[in-house]
Amino acid sequence: MALELKQQLKQTQQLIMTPQLQQAIKMLQMSRLELADALQQELIENPVLSEEEDEEQWLSSDDGNFEADLRSPGLSEEVEHRKLSSIEEAIREDQEKLERRNAGEERKRREIDWERFLENRSLEGPLPSAGRLSDDEEERPFDATLSREEGLVEHLARQIRLEDFNEKELAFAALVLGNLDDDGYLRLDDTPPEQVVPKLAEDAGLDVESAEEVLKTIQRMDPVGVAARDLRECLLVQAEEQGYDEAVLQVIDKHLRHLERKQYAAIAKALNISLEEVYDIAEVIADLDPRPARQFVSEAPQYITPDVYVIKVGDDYIVTANDDGLPRLAISSYYRTAIEHSQSAKEFVQNKLRAAERFIRAIDQRRRTIIRVTECIVEKQRAFFDHGIEHLKPMTLRDVADAIGVHESTVSRVTSNKYVATPRGLFELKFFFNAKIKREQHDDIASESVKQAIKRIIANEDPHNPLSDQRIVEILAQQDIIIARRTVAKYREMLGILNSTQRKRPFEKSSFPKGQKRDRLARAG
Repeated sequence: MALELKQQLKQTQQLIMTPQLQQAIKMLQMSRLELADALQQELIENPVLSEEEDEEQWLSSDDGNFEADLRSPGLSEEVEHRKLSSIEEAIREDQEKLERRNAGEERKRREIDWERFLENRSLEGPLPSAGRLSDDEEERPFDATLSREEGLVEHLARQIRLEDFNEKELAFAALVLGNLDDDGYLRLDDTPPEQVVPKLAEDAGLDVESAEEVLKTIQRMDPVGVAARDLRECLLVQAEEQGYDEAVLQVIDKHLRHLERKQYAAIAKALNISLEEVYDIAEVIADLDPRPARQFVSEAPQYITPDVYVIKVGDDYIVTANDDGLPRLAISSYYRTAIEHSQSAKEFVQNKLRAAERFIRAIDQRRRTIIRVTECIVEKQRAFFDHGIEHLKPMTLRDVADAIGVHESTVSRVTSNKYVATPRGLFELKFFFNAKIKREQHDDIASESVKQAIKRIIANEDPHNPLSDQRIVEILAQQDIIIARRTVAKYREMLGILNSTQRKRPFEKSSFPKGQKRDRLARAG
């Protein structure tokens, strides 16, 4: 069969994403921090842009729009010569002013008033000697002079140096410190806890028995329980160091799973002790620290800056964008120096000017879209802003998209990682979009309102007899909220609330005060 080449015409339709549209979509879904980074990056890459608020926008000329002149290839030589001459004159004046100002500042730096200098020098007190600190320095605590907080590894290394370890033991201790996680546990990837010490001991050239002794010494350093291989060992070390009796140690060693499931009767039967004593032991163990290194994990607070404000003025709510902290872009006047050399420089300025205009237009479009979406949210959720979360209404992305005449995906991008400050608090914009739960005798209710109803029910329950999920379903049904038990369980888990078995708190049944419990459970001697 012979191959044949031929041409065909075919008409099709397809969506083409222009660079302008791609840039607008990308900026629309940026968070505030990402937007600030994008602004700074654009200011660096595009010399036509400036962040000075009062920057002159060199877009006008004697004969009309200067930007149009740049884009017009048919400029007369006379107009071109007049423009370049005025630009050269302005540049020379700016350079002369700058040179005069620099010369004046240089003279001021060189001219020193020696009489005043010597007078002030004689009035100063003596400098502190090398061996003595000033009063202010003596009053300052040592911790205040540190440039940064001491980490867990540095804290333990300082204590290890005080021990009488030989070279191999120090090498093993260094491997232990290098494999501590953020909670202070000694863990290796893909290695069971019982194989951790033999593996590190082999790397350090130390026998396993000596390595175990070094590890025990480290575990009893400050913080106590650090370098444990699991939760059981961590709590056991702390209990031993605090001198608790054998019953406490046995519960930690053999009945930690029963304790986690609050199966107190099983523990009492296994240890042949009373149920009240098990309650005391459980409360004492609850005071131990399962994360001994938490004090050394410095988690800086994450402050959220709202993208938009909702302010109540009288009976109305005003929506305004938060532009604080973001550079205000303008077309810089300094790009005019580039056009005096060649046509290629003029073309370069033209391209950068178009890019700057597209960027500023995308920023403005993003700002206006966020305001429109927020205004629509305020209008549809007016009852929430007036009366609280119980009056939050069901709302979807399509509801807002249809109201403001945009696509649903646009609303999704606008509400992602955007926050609004309201008289009711700070919320993510997606907070106001909730699924609808039907009610028979009342208006439909938002899923977020149901979550808050579940939270209130559990907050008011008896801690000795917590409510089951099925009982919560029955209570909600009395409020005309009909949902399944699995839905209650899902919402409860989303709120971070434990099930009824784990919420049960029997400690108050103990007849011993908290301080006496520790004394009674402490080993004699």
